[in-house]
Amino acid sequence: MLLHYDEFASPIGRILFASDGEAICALDFENYRERMKHLLGRRFPRLVFQRHSDPQNLKDRLQSYFDGDIFAMEVVPVNTGGSAFQEEVWKTLRTIPAAETWTYGQLANRIGRPQAARAVGRANSLNPVAIIVPCHRVIGASSALTGYAGGLERKRWLLDHEQAALAHNGAARFVLNDAVVAAKASSR
Repeated sequence: MLLHYDEFASPIGRILFASDGEAICALDFENYRERMKHLLGRRFPRLVFQRHSDPQNLKDRLQSYFDGDIFAMEVVPVNTGGSAFQEEVWKTLRTIPAAETWTYGQLANRIGRPQAARAVGRANSLNPVAIIVPCHRVIGASSALTGYAGGLERKRWLLDHEQAALAHNGAARFVLNDAVVAAKASSR
């Protein structure tokens, strides 16, 4: 299996990503290169990487996300290649609104398996496409930050980034709405 890969310099470290030509198969941080290769190797026993400039035009989306468009990843196609249960968890992760968090229990409830919080946590830890499949938005039952393959510092950064971007963009919309209302009021 030939996978095209590239790298992106982000504020939280170099990001590596790979594409099968139709979708992103892996996205991880540089210091987790071996983890990424291991996960991909389990899916594709005869794996060959070839450097390709920006497969799937992901760099533009990543830049937009890190510039504050926290919705930029929502339309990126992914090929995660997990079990039926993992795919269900990963698909549901993409429904967690940006800047929000759910607990593992809430995620288990959302997929209709309220007793499966631990299994959900395991699937979350094997997510091969970080940020796009936003496993960083899942926290412990006590609201504590818990495991993140990219490290808890990155998880905190991503959550803070999304909350700040939402607050900033929400405020901009509010100002725009006030300006529209003010413009209507002055035209009478």
